[in-house]
Amino acid sequence: MRRIIWLLFCREWRLAWRRPGDLLNPLVFFALVVSLFPLAVGPEPSMLRAMAPGVIWVAALLATLLSLDGLFRSDYEDGSLEQWVLSPHPLELMVLVKVLHHWMVSGLAMVLLAPLFGMMLALPASVLPVLVLTLLLGTPILSLLGAVGAALTVGLKSGGVLLALLILPLYIPVLILGTGAMDAALQGMPVTGFMLWLGCLAVLAITLAPFAIAAGLRIGVSE
Repeated sequence: MRRIIWLLFCREWRLAWRRPGDLLNPLVFFALVVSLFPLAVGPEPSMLRAMAPGVIWVAALLATLLSLDGLFRSDYEDGSLEQWVLSPHPLELMVLVKVLHHWMVSGLAMVLLAPLFGMMLALPASVLPVLVLTLLLGTPILSLLGAVGAALTVGLKSGGVLLALLILPLYIPVLILGTGAMDAALQGMPVTGFMLWLGCLAVLAITLAPFAIAAGLRIGVSE
């Protein structure tokens, strides 16, 4: 089973490098949204600092959503997804590997870029670790929940709008906790509670989402 996981992971990397646009689009979108925001509202540091948590988290959420529609689409079109479903190996584990790869090429890159954009939005240095930690805990949740919607809409020709309608309500708790932790850090208040809740949601998503994704893919392939 470890060999299957490794081969699948290597396959995802090879496919990703063959389509560099799929790698760059979410990152470019994230960078553009955060970079253009100061030009729209003005360079006042206090205003930028107050709005930075919401701006960064909404940009990360939308960038993740942008990359989800094609998460299983190419595998569905070339027949690979049907082979996954018929394979004797656990489909839940295979989709978890695919979502992990998706997070590494999109969510992890946003986490690494976040301190730079945080400084651009006048966040103090003491808040940057909180920003990185909230995104490190929150972006895997966004990818896993988004993969559930992508699995449910994989058989639809234009499922992007439906995907957004299905997933955005599920993203709201993560958005509230992520921005709440940063707001608390800006005010000098403890952020432990927010981090614990984000950690709990991450554990639940990693534990339960693969089963929902696998069920959605089986439904999509059988139709």
